[in-house]
Amino acid sequence: MTTESNPHHAAPPGQGVGARVLRKEDARHLHGKGNFVADMSMPGLAEVAFLRSPLAHAKVVAARLPPEGAERVTLREGMADARDIVADSTLPTYQRSAQPPLAAGKVRFVGEPVAMVYAPTRAEAEDLAELVEVEYEELPVYADADTSRAATDELMHAGWGDNTFVTLHADKDFEAHAKGAALVVKREISLARQCMVPMEGKAVLAYWDHQADQLVVVSATQVPHMIRTVLAECLDLDQARVRVISPDVGGAFGYKCVLQQEELCVAWLAKTHRKPFRYIEDRREHLIAGANTREHKYEMTAYADERGRLLALDARITIDGGAYSVWPFTIGLEPGQAVGNLPGPYAFRGYRCVTECVATNKPGFVPYRGVARTGVCLAMELTIDAIARAVGREPWEVRQDNLVPASAMPYVNVANKHFDGGDYPASLLKARDMIDFASVRQRQRETRDDGRLIGIGFATYTEQSAHGTSVFATWGTPVIPGFDQATVRVTPDGGLEIRVGVHSHGQGMETTFAQIAHEILGVDIASIKMLHGDTGQTPFSTGTYASRSLVMSGGAVSRACKALVPRLLHIGAHLLGQADEAVRFERGHVVGASGRVSVADVARAWFIDPSRLPPDVDPTGLEITIGYKPKVDTGAFTYASHAVTVAVDPQTGHVEILDYVIVEDCGTMINPMVVEGQTFGGVAQGIGTALYEETPYDRNGQPLASTLADYMLPGATEVPHMRIHHFETPSPHTEFGAKGMGEGGAIAPPAAILNAVNDALRPLGAEVSQTPLSPRRLLQAIADAQVVGTLKAA
Repeated sequence: MTTESNPHHAAPPGQGVGARVLRKEDARHLHGKGNFVADMSMPGLAEVAFLRSPLAHAKVVAARLPPEGAERVTLREGMADARDIVADSTLPTYQRSAQPPLAAGKVRFVGEPVAMVYAPTRAEAEDLAELVEVEYEELPVYADADTSRAATDELMHAGWGDNTFVTLHADKDFEAHAKGAALVVKREISLARQCMVPMEGKAVLAYWDHQADQLVVVSATQVPHMIRTVLAECLDLDQARVRVISPDVGGAFGYKCVLQQEELCVAWLAKTHRKPFRYIEDRREHLIAGANTREHKYEMTAYADERGRLLALDARITIDGGAYSVWPFTIGLEPGQAVGNLPGPYAFRGYRCVTECVATNKPGFVPYRGVARTGVCLAMELTIDAIARAVGREPWEVRQDNLVPASAMPYVNVANKHFDGGDYPASLLKARDMIDFASVRQRQRETRDDGRLIGIGFATYTEQSAHGTSVFATWGTPVIPGFDQATVRVTPDGGLEIRVGVHSHGQGMETTFAQIAHEILGVDIASIKMLHGDTGQTPFSTGTYASRSLVMSGGAVSRACKALVPRLLHIGAHLLGQADEAVRFERGHVVGASGRVSVADVARAWFIDPSRLPPDVDPTGLEITIGYKPKVDTGAFTYASHAVTVAVDPQTGHVEILDYVIVEDCGTMINPMVVEGQTFGGVAQGIGTALYEETPYDRNGQPLASTLADYMLPGATEVPHMRIHHFETPSPHTEFGAKGMGEGGAIAPPAAILNAVNDALRPLGAEVSQTPLSPRRLLQAIADAQVVGTLKAA
């Protein structure tokens, strides 16, 4: 018997794991049919604006409200029923900070919200906010980590003994391995403070659903289930009375994976007034008051043998953490990632590191794409090149000698990172060949008419993706990820609905998750719909961060689909008049000697004509929810090698990227096109980190980049054509051997580019070690080298 009651669901080939399927979600975005918070409208919707502090550190002495409109102005004392945001940690030495939704008693950074105002339009709300008069008493400003460390009174937070959030230590056989070194290399390396600058900033709309008797918060967040949890706690509501919906999100990069003050404030308004309210962050607010990231300083001392083989590393890392520890990851995540990932892909055995995170009068630190690994990669890779120069060998040769070899995999490194597989040296050599290393060296020997200097640089890194319970428990965060769940439901016409608790903000999950389901169940991906970003309709997940979604929720989708197969087989066998063991599941059909029936036929029997079902059919039906996490939750390690050729103008300080290649391995690729898009986008951000992006502050804690005329971003002319080559080393711990890779592209570019510039500057004796590498900094490095050369000659 053969039936095809719904041939629409017969899947064409090339839609499963490994296929370059066009992204399903792009159609609506390219046609302007996305649904973002700013697109929404509701009867009676009021727009919210915030009056923000003009001072970095001051007591709030008094606030006077305007005589007209005072009822639409809220100060902290008017929100007594809303709790402060507190992100506790079990890390030793950790000092907790309480972040009020609106400033209480004092302000701690320029842009901290002091008053909240609402009106029918944003313009009217801003006008009303300007009529609120706040009297401040200035306090000492701690505009950098050194100043803050030296403070003895008027500390950042009450009850603290000093201004340090947390200090972490690592020491693994350092003395034993350092004492035999023939060479000691020291470097100081720093990474500038940045903003994330997603296309869409913070965005939240909240209202009270009277029918459900429920607070509904529509937020551009990466972590809807976690935001629901903390809003319920801060507003003293049962979680059943809070629903968080995350619609289309215009980029996030970590900026939207924490509870923002504004989210709590707008949710409080909706709970209190039972009306709808919305806040949309503008670009100036983002650059001034939005969370910051990246600001690291490294003091590196490397101990090596005469060939440049690294024996031991001694490091001190200082992180400027801003004013508050964010919920849920806490400020401890950044130093924890730094101390744990600094050794990178290298096979040395002596390690000592002290990482100190200091509170300053700047916006709080938020995890940003790469989370500390961009900084540690920069520090480690510049140090490897410095060792190579010291021993007179090529950087790629010294790097190759130090990388963990493929024969040692799986490998536990000096920081107890569990590398699950791969060939790090092979990726480096492939990048060397793709960049045509010998040709670049030849070009360097030739005189150029334009006077520019050519340089070549390398960087190799690992990305710990989808790390889970054991890792986050060590960091002591308030929320620790466990199982991610997925619900897979066959629809009455034989299509599929997938429900997951993670949320996409550009990763292409609607496509890749459909490909996973298709690989197992054979349903055409056009007939697979995914629902995500709604706590009222999806199973729990801690959300999208740490390159975890494809591995964790994608793994749950895989397991759920596999669990449906026996149910489909049992019903299909009965429809074919055969025993279960006499049939098989093949490309969306139950196939036996007497014919085949499709998933659509099975669905019709279950939903529409149950008289055809076997008497012992599973009553749970054609829907299943399953939780998943990898067999080993220490992370699936992606890795890559980047190589770049640059031209440096020693007269103007301009750096041009001539060629850029990437050799990456993220295990089994569900969709290579999506992998490439993620990688290229990450590299563009890494180029921004390397050459353009910086959020500087003066000694009064005033931000000096408050518009996009001051905060420089790479554009189309600054991002070069990139070439990519894929290795595929499947993880032994995950479904299909997939590994996360969403952050990787942003990790290596600063290191590769600065190494290339230093290679170009070798004839001048100059060296750079600070981002962004602006023309001013590059010219200063050349001038400093000339002074040193003159002194040596004298």
